Amino acid sequence: MHIIVSPTFREINPEFRGAYLIATVKNYEHNPALWQYIEEFSTSYRERYTTDSIKEIEAIQATRTAYKRSGKDPSRYRPSSESLCRRLLKGQALYQVNTLVDLINVVSIASGHSIGGFDLQKIAGDTLTLDIGIEGEAYEGIGRGSLNIAGLPVYRDAQGGIGTPTSDHERTKIDLTTSSILTIINAYNGAGLEESIAFMKELLEKYAQATAITIIYF
Repeated sequence: MHIIVSPTFREINPEFRGAYLIATVKNYEHNPALWQYIEEFSTSYRERYTTDSIKEIEAIQATRTAYKRSGKDPSRYRPSSESLCRRLLKGQALYQVNTLVDLINVVSIASGHSIGGFDLQKIAGDTLTLDIGIEGEAYEGIGRGSLNIAGLPVYRDAQGGIGTPTSDHERTKIDLTTSSILTIINAYNGAGLEESIAFMKELLEKYAQATAITIIYF
């Protein structure tokens, strides 16, 4: 897999750094050990942050700034990392989807970074391009239906968009048949990337028996 950053995206987001991880994994509908960890993590997170203080988290601020630079309202099309943080701090439990999605959500909350998670075998071709969404571009967000991605950062494969910070696409989503995963961590201010990818690797190895792990920075 190769990722190309378009000149348009790079001009708008000069501080951006990304990293992706590819691995062979096992997915589960529910992982009790992971959810015990998530419950402990949630309690600790609520002790440290409020819905007001998360606005000060640099990674969340940087993602919101990236939206504004390309003409998107980050309060209307909220980045998923911020939405997850807000949900947790409102006292609501995190969504339980499957082991891979659940642990990606934990890394996203812990880091504040936008993270894409994809079934590698569903991606068309071996190259992704990171660019800015355009008016009229068809995109079906997971559980959201048709999503207007004009002005949003978007990863495209040979068939079209598969990932934005607001929602990934239905076509390449992770499900219980997923055995090969691609996760992409997006650091719009360039900071904290190494720590986040290391945390992702740790959780995948511990809870999804990840092997054949490859990590690439771009």
